[in-house]
Amino acid sequence: MKGREGEDMFIGLDLGTSGLRGLLTDDQGHVLADAEETYPVLRSHPGWSEQNPADWISALGRVLDALSRAAPSAIDAVEALAFSGQMHGATLLDAAGHTLRPSILWNDTRSAEEAAKLDDMPPFRALSGNIVFPGFTAPKLLWVARHEPQIFDRVAKVLLPKDFVVHYLTGRAASEMSDAAGTAWLDTGARVWSEDLLSASGMRPDQMPDLFEGTAVVGEVLPHRAEALGLPKGVRVIAGAGDNAAAACGIGVLTEGDGFVSLGTSGVLLAARDGFHPEAATAVHSFCHAVPDTWYQVGVILAATDSLNWLGQILGQDARTLTAQLGDRVQPPGPVRFVPYLSGERTPHNDSTVRGAFLNLDIASTPQDLTRAVLEGVSFALRDSLEALRQAGADPKSLTAIGGGTGSRYWTSLMASVLGLPLDLPAKGEFGAAMGAARLAQCGATGAASAEIMTKPEIAETIDPDPALGEACAAAFAAYQASYAAIKSAP
Repeated sequence: MKGREGEDMFIGLDLGTSGLRGLLTDDQGHVLADAEETYPVLRSHPGWSEQNPADWISALGRVLDALSRAAPSAIDAVEALAFSGQMHGATLLDAAGHTLRPSILWNDTRSAEEAAKLDDMPPFRALSGNIVFPGFTAPKLLWVARHEPQIFDRVAKVLLPKDFVVHYLTGRAASEMSDAAGTAWLDTGARVWSEDLLSASGMRPDQMPDLFEGTAVVGEVLPHRAEALGLPKGVRVIAGAGDNAAAACGIGVLTEGDGFVSLGTSGVLLAARDGFHPEAATAVHSFCHAVPDTWYQVGVILAATDSLNWLGQILGQDARTLTAQLGDRVQPPGPVRFVPYLSGERTPHNDSTVRGAFLNLDIASTPQDLTRAVLEGVSFALRDSLEALRQAGADPKSLTAIGGGTGSRYWTSLMASVLGLPLDLPAKGEFGAAMGAARLAQCGATGAASAEIMTKPEIAETIDPDPALGEACAAAFAAYQASYAAIKSAP
């Protein structure tokens, strides 16, 4: 299956919470076509967040059709595809492979009680390397056992969202290390399912998918699926990665000292590790990387650009307009303080019930003051994650900055000073989770070394911390850290 001039082609697919994005790339990593399709999130009760897996399959068909129409000769030369995916979801199949209920997503908080119960059992932190967060997969199954026993009794397989689509394509129940590490069932250091953790949550090993490294071949697309989706025969499906690990592959964050910060809907600060060094009490996630024999640690805040979009809705202005009004010259942190716990918080608090606040509001406070406070609060929350990562032993010396929030020069400059680290801004190009999935597909199909394919992007600019802001940022961060206890104790 060769394209023009004998090139092989690869597809990377990112199954996100709001939609599926696909990239068609050649063997030099050039993007030949891209497409995106959305699907809804179902919120039938407060705290619930679900999706219909059939919507993922429909989106897959539309994305592949769009890629085919954009580059028909290249589609005919596709060698392999791989998925990145939203983590922690619980997609339940019966013995016939049919879904038993809507998939429960990562941002569903109904199983907080079940998560606390599992987290109190010493083996979970010891073996998984992580606090059992309400968003993880294991407490979701405990909730189903308690509230939907007739469904729980019929569960034959539990699949993560992207792995459900892999099952649809190949007929095989498979997962890979980076996504499996977010279930609370994986012995993350040994990179195997833990029978002890499964048993403690009422599960069996036969209900788990087969495990692969992210660059391994799961199988070929079934002939009838390939025909229906417009793919050539024999396309191989590579195991892929969870979304953060895939993003790390997309920007070459593979080894100790490498890291990135992402200003997306949520905020992520990720550091690659050469070994498994869990520090669960920090609320840092310690997960397997998609690259064999490698791990990463990540701090997560639940509302990054979401906080700015929320403020924009209240003020009747979009996020771009709000940040543009601040100009490019960063001011020292102002008196108005914002804590971005609009949906609770993960790192470092592991608190699904705490909520956000503005502090020190004055009758003279302006919309610009509120905007500055939001940008500062999100930056301070990411500094919390950086301090937690350092406590866990990770110590990146610089960070690649990605995500929609990096379009604000004010925000990226402020964040560099708050974090006290240089931020590298990539030149225009593709370097996110879908690109990481395409790179995993290429490595899996060709056997190429990950370091050869998963290279760092060209850097357009490095933003250094402003020494003149250092003292003010440190003082404001200390005040921000004290805010959590004050908010938590408020009636």
